[in-house]
Amino acid sequence: MRKVKSTQSELGGTFIADIVISSKSRDDIPALLRGLQYLYTNPQLRSEVFALLDAQVNPKARKDTGRPGMELWRILVLAILKQGLNCDYDRLTELANEHGTLRQMLGHGVMAHEYERQTVVDNVTLLKPQLLAKINQLLVQAGHEVVRKKPGETLRGRCDSFCVQTDVHFPTDVNLLFDAMRCSITTAVWLAEQLDLEGWRQHRHIQKKIKQAFNRVRTSKKNKNSPVQVNEYLAQCQQYLNRAQGTLKQVEAFELTLFQQAKVVQLQNYIRHAHRQIDQVTRRLVREEKIPHRDKVFSIFEPHTRWVVKGKAGVPQELGVPVCVVEDHYRFILHHRILWDGSDVDHGVAVIEQARQSFPDLNSCSFDRGFHSPANQLALGELLDECALPKKGYRNINDKMHESQPWFKAARGKHPGIESAINHLEHCGLDRVRDHGKTGFARAVALSVLAANLKRLGRILRDKERQKLARQQRLRAA
Repeated sequence: MRKVKSTQSELGGTFIADIVISSKSRDDIPALLRGLQYLYTNPQLRSEVFALLDAQVNPKARKDTGRPGMELWRILVLAILKQGLNCDYDRLTELANEHGTLRQMLGHGVMAHEYERQTVVDNVTLLKPQLLAKINQLLVQAGHEVVRKKPGETLRGRCDSFCVQTDVHFPTDVNLLFDAMRCSITTAVWLAEQLDLEGWRQHRHIQKKIKQAFNRVRTSKKNKNSPVQVNEYLAQCQQYLNRAQGTLKQVEAFELTLFQQAKVVQLQNYIRHAHRQIDQVTRRLVREEKIPHRDKVFSIFEPHTRWVVKGKAGVPQELGVPVCVVEDHYRFILHHRILWDGSDVDHGVAVIEQARQSFPDLNSCSFDRGFHSPANQLALGELLDECALPKKGYRNINDKMHESQPWFKAARGKHPGIESAINHLEHCGLDRVRDHGKTGFARAVALSVLAANLKRLGRILRDKERQKLARQQRLRAA
């Protein structure tokens, strides 16, 4: 039994509409809380968001029986706060237990209610990226009403991409092999202890030997001893990898629990990575072959990580996944798209098509040259009334006349402003994503976009309140 929001407030609790949030503070927490307060106190927006939460988080849960779980409103508040402050779960738990205004927003009164860290983690991860994208669409539409967007007014957008780093170390084929061996041995030892299997009594000594061999290869230079050290490292890895495969065969005779089955899948995954890395180390360091880029994996823990080269000064490469965002002239982020493969030119049309499905008023957008191709020029020109997409390379007289039009020059002049939105998203947790897997990465990106828009909405409301107070003070002085 999990409710969206309890209809009965706790003893000593404050109605969310009556929570006093300081308009003088420039911290991120008041801005986020003010945006959440508007979301809750707007009846239409609240009903639509709550309907989405109820339908997608617990579609089959009964409302009249069962152990009560955390309210979906509290889950949403905690998730947005974590990503909006770019904090970890330890700080989030501390804020949920000690921050007075936040506890009022969560619906707590004078009764002590302490959150456990693992409870917060388990509940925040219930939110899906698709759900958060729908909530973001509703929030942006409400934000347009706050800024008094006129009915039928054309939205002017700007589109750009940036690399969101994953939580990985710098990859080499040698240290990726060490990672795979370390995790294979650790998982095989766990299964052997659970099922009382033999063969891993000296597992600590084995791991120490592999690490010593790895360090000798890592610190050696290209000299006469290097092939010997590499072959020794590979031989030890292959020896203990065969032992891990033997443990895997022994496990097949047992009836396993779900958790043990998950560990078996992990072990199979690590062994597969180890075999690939042994092959690549052999080809590169022993046979002196060049490994094609398509065959490389840059992390065994986050295999979706890409090697991104964007030609930035002082940043030769980044390890992560590019994310494309579309921002409107009110500085709300309308849409985002994760580029799991391909580059800007491959996704430019799809980004605008999806953004226009949510916001049909988007009829003008600016891009940088990375999105240009003849096909994109044609397709985006049909989608948008004003497409400010500069051409790469040589420009003929027609191209120069097109790019010298006033609307084109105005759009290109305002396009660098999207770097401010990208910087804001990086402050909202997209500097480095520490969530695991593709789903965790997508959830973090969607939460960051939602948190950035909520913070933007909260600051608009704060500025309006400041202006109102200033007018009242002038009237009193007069």
